[in-house]
Amino acid sequence: MAVASYSLLTTDEFKERAERLDAILQDCTICPRQCHVDRTAGEIGYCRTGPGPFVASWGPHFGEERPLVGKGGSGTIFFGNCNLGCIFCQNYTISHGGEGREITCEDLAEVMLSLERAGCHNINLVTPTHQVPAIVRAVMIAAERDLSIPLVYNCGGYESIETLRLLERIVDIYMPDFKYADAGAARRYSDAEDYPEVARIAIREMHRQVGDLVMDERNISIRGLLIRHLVLPGGFAGTERVVQFIAEEISRNTYLNVMDQYHPCYKAGDYPEINRRVTSLEYEQAVACARRMGIKRIDGVTI
Repeated sequence: MAVASYSLLTTDEFKERAERLDAILQDCTICPRQCHVDRTAGEIGYCRTGPGPFVASWGPHFGEERPLVGKGGSGTIFFGNCNLGCIFCQNYTISHGGEGREITCEDLAEVMLSLERAGCHNINLVTPTHQVPAIVRAVMIAAERDLSIPLVYNCGGYESIETLRLLERIVDIYMPDFKYADAGAARRYSDAEDYPEVARIAIREMHRQVGDLVMDERNISIRGLLIRHLVLPGGFAGTERVVQFIAEEISRNTYLNVMDQYHPCYKAGDYPEINRRVTSLEYEQAVACARRMGIKRIDGVTI
């Protein structure tokens, strides 16, 4: 069985990372929003989140990518609030609606341990970006109590390079979205005009840390990069440029999930150009584009 990266960190190394992250919260630049608020003193930035864990739900999840799910499921923890403002978010009650509750880092550590005891193959941190300091403290506590399964960083792709570097040797599997290639679409649909360039820099760093996705003899992920791309109606996600970047600047061996489940929810009905589902032809064209670029590891697609 593979050893989780974080289990190789010493207590002193863990504490040093946690202290550096806590210090960032005092003038918060945890994510690219660069809000510069003191979250430890009750000030609230874009993510509307304090310094401690704010969690909506957790449990074994069998709807994730096949290399994460296996027989035991992915041990998913949904964190409340978000550093992006996606108007079509399918989990909007959690990301925008404030669903969830504050717990302690000790409680979060116990959640992780309970998911491992339940037979999950990994700890899947959903929307973790704005809560990294609390997560690292919780992982430190859980590791001291023998947590040993891989840690999945399941994020929107809008990440600070400085924060990512503090996660090196803690995160085993990075699973970012690459939502948009176009700044105008990123501004209009996620309130983040700089998203395309920020995501490119972040994904390069993630790949530098963990490389291409590696699986064990059960075809369960143990380390590496897995990228998600949600196809939008009318090509507004810029799929061709997204997959070109992945193929040419990351790796043609990247494990890619080209996602077809977009449907207009939350505020998407106010945007006529995306107020419909993706057609089967649009999805097939997106997959064909990825194949044409030389990407062969596409989730759910036989090459």
